[in-house]
Order: sequence, then C-alpha cells, then structure tokens
Amino acid sequence: MYYKSISLLFLLLVFFSGCTKEPIPKKHTVHKKTRIKKHILIVTATAYTSCHKETDRTPYLAAWNNRLNPKVKSIAVSRDLIKLGLTNGTKVKISGLKGHYLVLDKMNKRWKKKIDIYMGRDLKKAKRWGKRKVTIIWKEKQK
Repeated sequence: MYYKSISLLFLLLVFFSGCTKEPIPKKHTVHKKTRIKKHILIVTATAYTSCHKETDRTPYLAAWNNRLNPKVKSIAVSRDLIKLGLTNGTKVKISGLKGHYLVLDKMNKRWKKKIDIYMGRDLKKAKRWGKRKVTIIWKEKQK
C-alpha cells in the first residue's frame, strides 16, 4: 500500500512538473532566433486631413518628410509612442478598422498616448470619427 501511494505521488510530480515536455536542447545546439515582441496599447484616436484649415502650405508633407497619400492608410503618433517602438514605417492594427496602418507622421510634443488617423481630404469623415479610445497592436521592428 505504501509503495502504491509513493509511485502515484511520483507520477503526479512528473506530470505536474512538466517533465513530459520535450527535453531542452543543449546550449550549443540552440539556434538564436529573433523574437518579435508584440505590443498592445489603448490610446485616444482622432482624425486629421490635408485640408487647408488643418495644415500649412505643404499639406501632404509629414513630419518625417513622408508624402501622405489619401489612398494609403496612415497615422500620426504622439512622441511618447515613438519611444515604445512606433517609429516611422511601423505597421499598426487599430481595433474597429480594417487592415493595417503605417506610421508616417508624428504629432506635437504636447500630446501623450494619442494617434491621429489620416483621412486624406475627407473633412466630413474626419469629423464623424471624432475622438475615440481604441486598442492598437504592433510588432517591434527587428534590429
């Protein structure tokens, strides 16, 4: 009876300790793989356009010298988000919107935890969007 309970205890320990998983390869056989870190963040999202009321004499020129195109889904990010990896050219998924958006512009230093979705010259669409909380997901660029 005593041996049965010890063997049962041993089997339970083996099962819950993870010993049934594949063995860890030896250090010299491990290939270093670049791991891509995924980020998720809730931010305030507004919209902007290239209309004369909202811009200077170069309405399609972004802060990183990118040319904005109404056919390309793009966003501007607050500078605190740049420090988190949302740099020029990063692909971002925005909850509630289809497809991926490219980070092509940056916002004034006064904004924090905010994105601005580019809506071309469609001022009505931008006003309908208004101001919302959204979840954004992006992958850290490989170095």
